[in-house]
Amino acid sequence: MSTAKEPLDRRDFLRTVGATGLTLSAANSAFAARTGRKMTGGRVLGANDRINVGVLGYGGRGEYVAAQFARYGQRNNACQIVAVCDVWEKRKRQGADLYKVKGYLDYRELLAQPDVDAVIVASPDHWHAKMALDAMDQGKDVYLEKPMVHTNEEARQLVATVQETKRVLQVGSQTTSADIWWKAKKAIADGMIGQMIMSQGSYHRNSFGGEWNDGWPIDKEAGPGGKNENYIDWNMWLGSAFKLAPTRPYDADRFFRFRKYWDYSGGIATDLFYHVLAPLNICWDEPQFPSKVTATGGIYVFKDEREVPDTFHLLADYAKGHSLVLSSSMANSQHIPGLIRGHAGTIVMVDHGQFESMVPFITVKPEMKSKPGSRELQPIGGEAYASKFGTKEIQIPIDQKDPMVAHIENFLQCMRTREKPHLDVETGSKAVVVINLAVQSYREGRTLYWDEKKWKASDKPVKA
Repeated sequence: MSTAKEPLDRRDFLRTVGATGLTLSAANSAFAARTGRKMTGGRVLGANDRINVGVLGYGGRGEYVAAQFARYGQRNNACQIVAVCDVWEKRKRQGADLYKVKGYLDYRELLAQPDVDAVIVASPDHWHAKMALDAMDQGKDVYLEKPMVHTNEEARQLVATVQETKRVLQVGSQTTSADIWWKAKKAIADGMIGQMIMSQGSYHRNSFGGEWNDGWPIDKEAGPGGKNENYIDWNMWLGSAFKLAPTRPYDADRFFRFRKYWDYSGGIATDLFYHVLAPLNICWDEPQFPSKVTATGGIYVFKDEREVPDTFHLLADYAKGHSLVLSSSMANSQHIPGLIRGHAGTIVMVDHGQFESMVPFITVKPEMKSKPGSRELQPIGGEAYASKFGTKEIQIPIDQKDPMVAHIENFLQCMRTREKPHLDVETGSKAVVVINLAVQSYREGRTLYWDEKKWKASDKPVKA
């Protein structure tokens, strides 16, 4: 197995041509022509064809998502798992034995398997973009676990490659297929909250699994020197040959608890905040890049090997005139109500706890003010608002369909129709840019501004 660097890396090439003003689509075409990489098309799926799915990364999340696809496929004859890949021999064998399919240590061998129509990318975050890009080049559609990518440059590449290859890419934040967000989107579009002012949310937890320690057990027998099922291809996991992460000696804590380290993760921001930011971009009037992002927090309780904070807060402003406030801690479980605030009303997504999908209803509360010289209250939105929506809070029922099932169903349907999925690459990029800017802001101790035209952070406000 070779992990030699490609003669010309797509990341380096796009970064170079980006400065020339070449469009992303043209840049990708130029890359393909220059490197000789053939971007192949996948097979045309008939209405009754079963979709063949490969799994890249069979850790805890990969195992779960694969099981959900397999279960859905069994019920609907819609899909099946046909290959599994993991750099740990034990995980590879477990997945291959369970589904009675081929197992690989090298993801490129799985991508070369001709009957694979789509892949689930559930590797550590620093591998997401590389695997998704290579999969699309091989004609595979992609179910890409959040947070989509590890860097904003990778997000730009992913958007370009989806445009170039015409592949279907669904970002795996299943809450975006939950009915709660689509009902909120309609409420906003109908004018129930008027001009949007602020969205707020939190994701707090205080558990053994929550802080990425005891809930993420280390297998002491496993490692690059392990025999048989204990073998881990550490060099491949690092991806240092592809400049995905620095080369380091094997560290079991980094392998089994990778979310604690900047090389592979953004900590709370990438693990938790994506679950809020992605669906917010779904229900706002349109997905949006931020104009300004700042973050703060620290390692207040879990003073172990970790580099990422155990308490983290994000504040973002948007050019359309609204803000986003997110708060999280891994050392306290009391949440802030999830709200979308407007001048004329407020949508209460969830009263207590992080944004959840399985709630019976959302509540829209009109903003009221008293008439001059009177205690009588009237809606901020005036008589027109009152005649359309009334003056009392409204509870909007939510469909209780499992969002994971809905998300998989949407992805497979879009593979057949070639339509955009619920969480397409453009919408996903709007969320991950905020998250990565917040991580950078925290690490550098400064406020950042987003230059959408250049796809990069700036330390000064960017003129429209």
